[in-house]
Amino acid sequence: MKKFLTLFIVLILLSFENLSAQQKKPFTLDDIQNGLFKTESVNGLNWMNDGQYYTDVIKGNIIKYEVKNGVEVEVIAKGSDIISTETNKPIEFDNYKFSKDETKILFSAETEHIYRHSTKSIYYVYDIKNKKLHRLSKGKQSYATFSPDGSKIAFCRDNNLFFINLEDKAEKQITQDGELNKIINGSTDWVYEEEFSFTKAFFWSPESNKIAYYTFDESDVKEYNLQKWGNLYPTDYKFKYPKAGEKNSTIKISVYNINISKNTKIDIGSETDIYIPRITWTTDNNLLSIKRMNRLQNKLEILHADANNGTSTIVFSETSKTYVDLEYTDDLTYLDNNKGFIQSSEKSGFKHLYLFDMTGKQIRQITIGNWEVKEFYGIDEKSQTLFFTSTEVSPIESRLYSINLSGKDKKKLTNAKGVHTPSFSGDLKYYMDYHSSSDGVLKVSLHKADGMLIKALEENFKLKDKLDQYALGKKEFIKVPIPSGEILNGYLIKPSDFDANKKYPVLMHVYGGPGSQQVLDGYAGVNWMQVLTEQGYIIACVDNRGTGARGKEFRTITYANLGKLEVQDQIDAAKYIGTLPYVDKNRIGISGWSYGGYMSALCLTIGADVFKAGIVGAPVTNWRFYDSIYTERYLKTPQENAEGYDNFSPVTHAGKLKGKMLLIHGTGDDNVHFQNSITFVDALVKAGKQFEVFYYPNQTHGVNGYSKIHMNKLMLNFVLKNL
Repeated sequence: MKKFLTLFIVLILLSFENLSAQQKKPFTLDDIQNGLFKTESVNGLNWMNDGQYYTDVIKGNIIKYEVKNGVEVEVIAKGSDIISTETNKPIEFDNYKFSKDETKILFSAETEHIYRHSTKSIYYVYDIKNKKLHRLSKGKQSYATFSPDGSKIAFCRDNNLFFINLEDKAEKQITQDGELNKIINGSTDWVYEEEFSFTKAFFWSPESNKIAYYTFDESDVKEYNLQKWGNLYPTDYKFKYPKAGEKNSTIKISVYNINISKNTKIDIGSETDIYIPRITWTTDNNLLSIKRMNRLQNKLEILHADANNGTSTIVFSETSKTYVDLEYTDDLTYLDNNKGFIQSSEKSGFKHLYLFDMTGKQIRQITIGNWEVKEFYGIDEKSQTLFFTSTEVSPIESRLYSINLSGKDKKKLTNAKGVHTPSFSGDLKYYMDYHSSSDGVLKVSLHKADGMLIKALEENFKLKDKLDQYALGKKEFIKVPIPSGEILNGYLIKPSDFDANKKYPVLMHVYGGPGSQQVLDGYAGVNWMQVLTEQGYIIACVDNRGTGARGKEFRTITYANLGKLEVQDQIDAAKYIGTLPYVDKNRIGISGWSYGGYMSALCLTIGADVFKAGIVGAPVTNWRFYDSIYTERYLKTPQENAEGYDNFSPVTHAGKLKGKMLLIHGTGDDNVHFQNSITFVDALVKAGKQFEVFYYPNQTHGVNGYSKIHMNKLMLNFVLKNL
């Protein structure tokens, strides 16, 4: 009798649970696109120099807050006071930066993109004390930057480098030979911007009297021609784009001495077919640090150069049988008084931090273990404390730690599960923690450097309440075994009214590129795919071999043969998911963008018997079409490794397509060129295959605006119709 009573109570509770799920509100794609599930954050935040205060923009006003209690201290600049002398109206600024002495503010306005990251703006300088605003220079400039002493501002315009003395507003042109599609001074060419992730290519010395800068000579780089549609005749836009195996820009590094108006060329070696992915000043005003890589990117060196005479010496070198990924060696930090430097390396098999003296002799490995340092945030030299995030708890999480320079006294500062992304004050005494997990929305909180909470700044209570009211499925993490013996990380998002006795179709979402990671224990917002869960679909995602956070061997196993193992892993993952009792193995689809589009195209051809339908977004269909830095890092050059380029090109396998396919691309994509889709379409047509294709006029690699709204509906309807 007692057992029956217990069973009765359980059934009652389950019925209430099911009733609760049924009572949750439905949602639509329009709800998502209209911002129903918008996440609030703390944006526009700037730390003040002493670390005791920070600023934020509230209704156009720059407000100063005390770190310890989050209380407003003063209004540094009222929006109504930041008035243009040209229009006699307040400017609408995009961004702002303080001079080091915090007496002036540099505003950017009317910013326009050149490519994905590069921009140009109208800049203004605001004197906080007298509330005076003046325009920096004529026209638009790029990357305007205060000198460390705040007396000057350097910037780029028309491929040349300039600086202005703020005391008398005298403008000095440092370079004269800048020319479109030929010579670039002080900013990067297209491929450096995209693959080495920087655009400002000039750097003030510590004492503000020298500027180190790049010059790119792209005269021999071949042009790519984009057509822009809309007028009676389409217009051509030509830009230099080095494809795999083709000529790159040649690089020159120079130092301009402001005091004597002299340029000094820095010795970066006699080999010209190289990369200089980073330069930075050491704490010595006369010593410049340069990172140099060979064309195949399997050797990284650090050079120390005398800024006065240009001579240089190699102090650090690392080689790899596969490649040295800049992302995993990008933590170069010089100690005060040039007592040494901290540099990351994967030589142990995992990314860790190492201490070297100024001659390059290794003093010690600071962090140790079978886990990766994700981000290094700096060192507080007074306490000899370093701060970093790592995957020590789990590859799908990111926690914040501190450790002594000696390699001892490691402490975990964030205990809540999930992904933590800190933003530290300049003196490393405080940090903002941007934290979320798969079962929790974004939270922003203020902490002391030892992890002690000072104040919660944003907890997204309204969003959490909305999410609880609507029929949204939860992310459920899974382990996916594959024939190689590896266990892959993945997740499922099931319908909110999931019934284990039913059979559900599955749409797999994929990216899968080298070093990437999609399976994270963090809140990723609500997107178009989650509308499918309300329609009775399961969303799945699996990180294949070649992705990040699991060590060098796991990531570099795809070297010289992109597409082979990654695609097989997605096929095997789909087969495994198809064995789950609640999955309809005959209704598994796949969707991806960019590298994910490449993966989807191969899954629908090589894995045609497994996937019923798929969406192929802005795909690379032949790696010969993609840029030199990215492609050669993972495949070598096509001259050296033709099979690696051709064996797993979707074009090669076009004749194997069986299921339904939707191919999408923007015609103005300067990154993955529309040429990729044109070539794939031609191969599919030759093979007599039927498929759907949709292009978005003039849209770049990330389709935006009204086109994105249209595209989300297009993709949703395609899946509902074909899967």
